[in-house]
Amino acid sequence: MKRSGVLAAIPEEPRERLLALSSEVTFEAGTRVFEEGGKADRFWIIRTGNVALDIHVPGRRAAVVETLGPGRMLGWSWLCPPHQWHLGAEATSPVRAWEFHAAEVLELCDRDHELDHALLMYVVEVIGRRLRAARTRLLDLYGPAGSGAQG
Repeated sequence: MKRSGVLAAIPEEPRERLLALSSEVTFEAGTRVFEEGGKADRFWIIRTGNVALDIHVPGRRAAVVETLGPGRMLGWSWLCPPHQWHLGAEATSPVRAWEFHAAEVLELCDRDHELDHALLMYVVEVIGRRLRAARTRLLDLYGPAGSGAQG
């Protein structure tokens, strides 16, 4: 099986130790996976399907800032205090994913420094990408014309 996303970023042995902690879950299209501000105590690696990340906009519908597909990590807030979701997430198609409980993964990372480093480097990249996506989406909504996405 060809690896992509977070699984490609983690060397083989630590990746296998991480996957040993997973359980397979499914989400039907339209399922809210988590809500902005809720307790972040787990994350997922999407196997099939898509999940839209959205941000609450007062007085409006939530604004989608990014859509994630296979291989992508859903959720990074479990890693950073105060462990609350920074965005919301909704399955936009049927989704199959591996689910991980944060406490178990953090315990493994304490023992497995290669996994810890690879996971942290990947999550930092994810945070940067999602911050840029949220900024662009908010500029599209509220900024002067032409201030959002760059071609």
